[in-house]
Amino acid sequence: MSEIQLLLIEKKHTEYPQFAAALRQRGMDVRVVQSGSEALKCLQAGFSPDLFIVNAATLRTNGKRLCQTLRAYEDDLPIILILSPEREAGNSQASVVLVLPFTVQKLVNRIRHLLPPDGADILKVGPVRLNPRTGVLRCWGRQTRLTPRLVRLLTVLLEHRGEAMERATLFSQVWETDYTEDTRTLDVHISWLRRAIEPDPRQPRFLKTVRGVGYRLDL
Repeated sequence: MSEIQLLLIEKKHTEYPQFAAALRQRGMDVRVVQSGSEALKCLQAGFSPDLFIVNAATLRTNGKRLCQTLRAYEDDLPIILILSPEREAGNSQASVVLVLPFTVQKLVNRIRHLLPPDGADILKVGPVRLNPRTGVLRCWGRQTRLTPRLVRLLTVLLEHRGEAMERATLFSQVWETDYTEDTRTLDVHISWLRRAIEPDPRQPRFLKTVRGVGYRLDL
């Protein structure tokens, strides 16, 4: 499995444990924020985690509102909610609720259980998270389901990121045909792809037009 990326919401607290350091020691990429607003800013800035962890014990809350906020923003991602013994989760919409005390290994086991078994097939480049099998693309905190043709186009561009790809070459590889004269269809698909991966499709920063050649994906 490729490196697991986590968004962990927790504060320093003398009474309850923090988990960021222990998870990093186990090879996970952990981004730590201290509030729901910071979590949303992190997502809007392009961080695309595989899973959320809400250490509500260190926040001195039951985490219900925070979990609901994350669920509204990224409804497909698993959420692990960590509670102190005196708190109840209620209808938090968390995927898993863990009540302290528990071991770090138990937390790691829950993380791995919640992630899809085909995680190795997820293409991760910069803010892009593409599942070629399902066509689900997550980028800049948005989720889009791509058509098989758009999946193929994005996959080819990701495989050749940083390279100027000729229109005819892209058309040949994505449409698998020797007829490459009518590349208008390609241009339309590029436009659709920009809507999915660009913060502002009208001013593309990543999927760029190379005049006289074709397109280049810079991530």
